[in-house]
Amino acid sequence: MRLPPARATAAIIGATAGAWGIAALAGLSPQLAVLAGFIPGRLSLGFTPPQAVPFWATPLTATLVHAGLLHLLFNMLMLGFCARFVEASIGAGGVVLLYLVGAYAAAAAQYVADPQGLVPMVGASGAASAVIGAYALLYGRPRAMGWSPRSGRALHVAWLAAAWIGLQALIGFAQGGMPGVPEGSSIAVAAHIGGFLAGLVLARPLLLFRYRSA
Repeated sequence: MRLPPARATAAIIGATAGAWGIAALAGLSPQLAVLAGFIPGRLSLGFTPPQAVPFWATPLTATLVHAGLLHLLFNMLMLGFCARFVEASIGAGGVVLLYLVGAYAAAAAQYVADPQGLVPMVGASGAASAVIGAYALLYGRPRAMGWSPRSGRALHVAWLAAAWIGLQALIGFAQGGMPGVPEGSSIAVAAHIGGFLAGLVLARPLLLFRYRSA
């Protein structure tokens, strides 16, 4: 299948990679993790590092900060593969909106899981999970053959959500911690779940909006 140019996807990847490259060359990645990463305890405990980005903006700025080159490459590969298909379905504006909402949904889920956490959450994986969720819903094979359209869609969404949550739970246990708990864990499992669920919720409305507006 020939896809149209994925300009929004390319812009997101370019901005994220560029931000990481500048920070890495300047040797500022550790400092930016604290100043621009999402730290739940900033809200719950009133903890605010000097010169830090305003708390309300950190779900977005955290997507531009990565722990290393491998962290960046993995997130961008997953995002690039899924987002180009999703953009073909819901358009450039839809992908940008999905990514932004996914970033905030991921941060909200991480806050609920560990509201007093002081470990910075960095990386684009939470926002990318929203795109992955939309991709799974839009391009995945339905699991409810023979059901009514409405019931079939509901079951398909439930199946995808359960499968993703189960996968993230396994990742959390494999790290030696419960999902969403940062102690001894380097992956924000709750954020991945929050982002993915946002993608499942928004995929169909964004698809319908695009073609109703055409």
